[in-house]
Amino acid sequence: MDVYKINAFDQLIEGNSYVGRGIIIGKTPDGTKAAVAYFIMGRSENSRNRIFEENGDDVIIKPFDYSKVEDPSLIIYAPIRKLGDRLIVTNGDQTDTIYDYIKEGKTFAEALTTREFEPDAPNFTPRISGMLTFGEGDFSYEMSILKSADAQGSACSRYHFAYPALAGVGHFIHTYVCDGNPIPTFQGEPERVAVLDDIDAWADLIWNSLDENNKISMYVRYVDLATGAQENRMVNKNQ
Repeated sequence: MDVYKINAFDQLIEGNSYVGRGIIIGKTPDGTKAAVAYFIMGRSENSRNRIFEENGDDVIIKPFDYSKVEDPSLIIYAPIRKLGDRLIVTNGDQTDTIYDYIKEGKTFAEALTTREFEPDAPNFTPRISGMLTFGEGDFSYEMSILKSADAQGSACSRYHFAYPALAGVGHFIHTYVCDGNPIPTFQGEPERVAVLDDIDAWADLIWNSLDENNKISMYVRYVDLATGAQENRMVNKNQ
């Protein structure tokens, strides 16, 4: 087994109808840009009734059709927020928890000790989070998953990962292994995936690899490490 293998995203999830929500963070092969991607999938009408919308440097999730909203508590949040030299991306309202803690001079890991998996028994959907820290023409990044320690949701297991940014390498963490009932939770370390130099090619690869029936929205951002300039791509199935 090659532990340093860099997987092609499409091959990694080929035939998998439901990986849930996913975060990818990495660096382009030419070493000039940070790359971030976030996508959401959904099986229920409530989950599928969503769109991404830009709000300055941040991204928010809104209902596509407000008349169909059943329970907004776990589906409406800001998945991406920027604070100074930090870029935060998560699959829930822990984005705001991390933002507030960083603003107070505390850490990504400290913020997440106050949170746990989602209270959506029997799935107990994990909270996945990432944060990029920029400086001196480069960046490093952290990722986290908070998931139930047992089938009853009686306790929370917390996993924290910290990475240097390596050219061409990204890390992919997602909420579920695959579809099921209950849905099996992601296992192990974030998976190594290839990042591409071209934002459109990478965004197309990710979006086109996701299951057609279950994908909802995707957002990709490239940040130039020399200038801080941003390129963004957003796709909403409900459009």
